[in-house]
Amino acid sequence: MSDFLPVETLAGDPGCGLILLCDHASNAFPPGYGTLGLPPEQLQRHIAYDIGAGALTRALSQRLRIPAAMTCFSRLLIDPNRGRDDPTLVMRLSDGAVVPGNRHIDADEKAQRIVRYYDPYDAAIAGLIDAAVSAGRVPALFSIHSFTPVWRGMPRPWHAAILWDRDPRLARPFIDMLEAEGDLVVGDNEPYTGAL
Repeated sequence: MSDFLPVETLAGDPGCGLILLCDHASNAFPPGYGTLGLPPEQLQRHIAYDIGAGALTRALSQRLRIPAAMTCFSRLLIDPNRGRDDPTLVMRLSDGAVVPGNRHIDADEKAQRIVRYYDPYDAAIAGLIDAAVSAGRVPALFSIHSFTPVWRGMPRPWHAAILWDRDPRLARPFIDMLEAEGDLVVGDNEPYTGAL
């Protein structure tokens, strides 16, 4: 049996009212998967993980004592930021790169990846939420991602982006604070929408 841990939780004050998540913190693969047939240089690209997001999550958690959950596996293995029935849960092609180890994935292998990697991350998040509620706070979840500055030939001018769904109470002050810096281009639900 492997000693590979699919998720890392970072300690913090469960009563602080915040939880940090990093769905794409790592470009690592568990034993037995190799690199899914990809050359090493592909694993340094955004297709394998959100570059810098793990380090930022760790720094914020430690500095501000915010509990956090971070994946320890590449999004190419299975993407915990997708629903179980999402066709991009396991990518066969990502930004022009064929992922050989995913090309012929069957339902059994997909189910095993869900149980071994996806579900433990969800369980860690649920545990952090339970701890916050037990400490008397319903936490706000902050999911930290990064995005490539060019996607499909189109530049993405944003230095930072805040993605949110229906309730602007947390998003709007963050956007305003970042815009007040004066020299930042801030995405408001760009380059992605926060709607679920």
